Amino acid sequence: MTTPDGREGWSDLFLKKGYPAFLVDQPRRGEAGSTVMMSTDGFLDAWSQESKAYKPGDQAWYTHFRIGRTAPERYEGSQFPEGAEAQDQFFRQMTPNTGDYDQEVDAAALSEVMGDVYTMTGNKSIFVTHSQGGAVGWDVDMDYVSAIVAVEPGGTPEVGSRQYQKLLESKIPIIILFGDYIDNGPADIRSTEFWKSVRDGAVGFAESYNAAGGDCTVINLPDLGVTGNSHFMFQEENNGLIADYIAAWLESRGLN
Repeated sequence: MTTPDGREGWSDLFLKKGYPAFLVDQPRRGEAGSTVMMSTDGFLDAWSQESKAYKPGDQAWYTHFRIGRTAPERYEGSQFPEGAEAQDQFFRQMTPNTGDYDQEVDAAALSEVMGDVYTMTGNKSIFVTHSQGGAVGWDVDMDYVSAIVAVEPGGTPEVGSRQYQKLLESKIPIIILFGDYIDNGPADIRSTEFWKSVRDGAVGFAESYNAAGGDCTVINLPDLGVTGNSHFMFQEENNGLIADYIAAWLESRGLN
């Protein structure tokens, strides 16, 4: 909806391009901010066994998602909004799980949303996913989906899997985007190797998907000369440029 430094987010930018935007909160991952309850899956967040005090993993997010080594440091050339005020607002926007992650529940809920949007508009949805939500995107029913825009999904379907076959049979065009500091990230930070693996897995998925008659485009932004982006490219200083790339791809598939 917005950026840490108060500029327009993708919901407004795509609305201006003629795309009605429906913002969907994943079950147990809404806009409530920090919570006194703890999730038990341990995904990035940390808590103390002794005090039971919930401690959001601010630094874990900052490092794992390639903004910088530790806050407030940013990587050289970073597109992440500069300054203490923007960084503080970013941390305020972080929302931990308010319950355990359940992909089956999440996919069922989002499938219902796609059906509701179709009932309201008469159009299938262009489903924009991000990070953990990318996994949910591969699992939703494709009856009311016209395309998937996956922004740094945490992974891609295994070739030959149920997810893979469902997408292929549905003839859903897919675009997957990755930012910077993957090939050139610090070698001693575990997330560098993690994101290389995820990105390379997406490339392998696309090669197989396209060879089998599908349509998947993987965009490594630095290859286009677009540098400095973290995992949160939709919030960064060049978020409008990246939105333009996505809109051009959608138009090339007749989705405008």
